[in-house]
Amino acid sequence: MALTGVLRPGHVSVRVLELEPALKHYKQVLGLIEVARDDAGRVFLKAWDEHDHHSIVLREADEAGLDYMGWKVDSPATLKKLAADLEASGLATDMSWIAAGEHPATGERFRFTVPTGHVMELYAEKEKLGNNCGTEGPDVNPDPWPDGLVGIAPSRFDHCLLYGDDLDGTVKLFREVLGFTLTEQVVLKDKPEFMIGAFLTCSNKAHDVAFIRQPVKGKLHHVSFELGSWEKVLHAGDVLSRNRTSIDLGPTRHGITRGETIYFFDPSGNRNEVFSGGYISYPDKPVITWYDDSIGPAIFYHDRKLNEAFLSVFT
Repeated sequence: MALTGVLRPGHVSVRVLELEPALKHYKQVLGLIEVARDDAGRVFLKAWDEHDHHSIVLREADEAGLDYMGWKVDSPATLKKLAADLEASGLATDMSWIAAGEHPATGERFRFTVPTGHVMELYAEKEKLGNNCGTEGPDVNPDPWPDGLVGIAPSRFDHCLLYGDDLDGTVKLFREVLGFTLTEQVVLKDKPEFMIGAFLTCSNKAHDVAFIRQPVKGKLHHVSFELGSWEKVLHAGDVLSRNRTSIDLGPTRHGITRGETIYFFDPSGNRNEVFSGGYISYPDKPVITWYDDSIGPAIFYHDRKLNEAFLSVFT
C-alpha cells in the first residue's frame, strides 16, 4: 500500500507539573533521548528508532495534559492542500499557521482544533537525526539497535487515546478530510449508530489515534509507545517496578487492536502506555465492532472486567 497524505503521528506536546521529575521519568525510566531545549523552556525528545528530530515535547505548566498532537504529511504540497480542505470543511476551528523553526528543526505547521476540542497540527518537514544504529551512519550497514539504550527503550511514539464530546464530528473530520480509516468502533448494542469509541489509522497499523466519547473537551487518556514483543512489555513491567513507577494496569492484552499493553503514570499524572502487537490493517478490512455490553473484554481481554478508574482518570 502506498502511503500518501498523512503518514503517521509525528509528535505530541505534553504538559507536566515539574520538568525535572518528568525528565527523569521520560529519559531514565521510559528511555527517550533528549535532543533539544528551547528558550521557552520546552524539552524535545525522541525514541531510539525514530529518524526525525523529535516526537515528544515536554512543557512545564500549572495543569498536566495535552497541548497538541502533530501529524507528518508526505510533502509541502499535501500540507497546503489539507490546510485548504480543513478550512473548507466546516469541522475545524482556530486554524493558524505556525512558522518554521518554532519547533527546532521543523518546517511550518498548520494548527487546528477538532470537534472534541483537541488541538492538532500538520507538518511536512523535520530534520532527520537518524537512529545511531550503524557505525557508518544510521542507514548504512546498521545494527538492529544502538548501544547505550536505557530503561524501557521503546522504538517510537505510537499513538494517543483522547477524550472529548463531539466524537461524531471528529471522526468525520479524520475520515473525510484527512483520509483516515476506521478500524474498530465501540457502539451501543441497542443503538448501534451511537458510537462510544473510534480507533483510526492513517497507515496499516491497528490505530494511530483513538477517541472516546466523554462530556469533556480536549482531554488526554494516554500517550503510547511501541515495543517489539510481549516479552518486552513484561520487561517494561520490571523496569517500572524497579523504579517505583505508578503502574495503572497490566501487563495484559486488549481485545480491541489485539495489542499487549501496560499502563503507568508520569510524575504529573499523565498516563503512558507501552504497546506491542496488534494487526495489520488495510483499507478494505471490515470495521470491527464492539458492543457496550462487551466493553470488559474489549479493553482487558484477560480478566474480561471493566476497571472504572481506567476510564475515569485522565488529564
